[in-house]
Amino acid sequence: MNATIGTIQTDRADSTHRRTSPLRVGTRGSPLALVQTRAFMAHLARAFPALRESGSFEEHAIVTTGDTVQDRRLADIGGKGLFAKEIHEALTDGRIDFAVHSLKDLETALPRGIVLGCTLTREDPRDVLILGDACGAPDPGDPLAALPRNALVGTSSMRRQAQLLYIRPDLRIELLRGNVQTRLAKPGDGVCDATILAAAGLRRLGLDAPHSVPLPPSVMVPSAGQGIVGVTVRADDHAALELLAAIEDADARLAATAERSLLAELDGSCRAPIGAFARMLPDGRLLLTGMVARADGSFLLKRDLAGRPADAERLGQTLGTSLFADAPSDIFE
Repeated sequence: MNATIGTIQTDRADSTHRRTSPLRVGTRGSPLALVQTRAFMAHLARAFPALRESGSFEEHAIVTTGDTVQDRRLADIGGKGLFAKEIHEALTDGRIDFAVHSLKDLETALPRGIVLGCTLTREDPRDVLILGDACGAPDPGDPLAALPRNALVGTSSMRRQAQLLYIRPDLRIELLRGNVQTRLAKPGDGVCDATILAAAGLRRLGLDAPHSVPLPPSVMVPSAGQGIVGVTVRADDHAALELLAAIEDADARLAATAERSLLAELDGSCRAPIGAFARMLPDGRLLLTGMVARADGSFLLKRDLAGRPADAERLGQTLGTSLFADAPSDIFE
């Protein structure tokens, strides 16, 4: 396979290439975003050995609106698209060639001319409950039992808040934003009794959270795309798309397609508490779980739908339609 991006040409067969400028990769500037971006570049270099030399890649850390506004929920300032707006502007303008994202932070309707070029192998999709000193010992069999009555849980996620309050209406929720390291430290600093983080972020950053317990999807349905790194490119950049095809993870793409299809059917933003999680069954079918709820936990609807992997998009649409039909309309307002 030969591919050319700008003035870069690679040939997988003989690993020769002619390079007069680097591949420009855009990302947010958070520690997790940078780790994920460097892992993507390393993965691409393994697939194309000619790109391993120093200077083949150029990292562009881009400040996004979602990163600069930390005192409000994303839903109140425009939704999760604010984590990609400035990055996609750079992609559209030709200032970068690839954009690397945590897929759960990527809006379902991408800007005109931008496509999801590939999805990388999914990391642990679960949420993890991080406990402070006032909490009990972690119990995997009953993970929320470690939270004392009226415990204060810090989170900015409406999805996490709704599911917590549905199970434990006594809990108190406080807005907590910031990067993974900042939020991980809050329970130990006494800012809150507990918080919830994505297991994928902790694992990718190599962070240890000893007083913690994973929340299985049966307790806390993950966010659509959680644990998956997605790479967007310009739709007309066929050479970039050809390169990305070499590192695409088929299972991650199936899960992302089903989950993002459900989210799109529900017109999902950060305002509506929505969860979606797809995984392969031993019999070869794809099982999709969808969840919608009120932010205060007073209503929660969760359903499963299984079907052929080839029908991943239709599974998401069908399950999304079902959830929308039977959930109160105020959830989506």
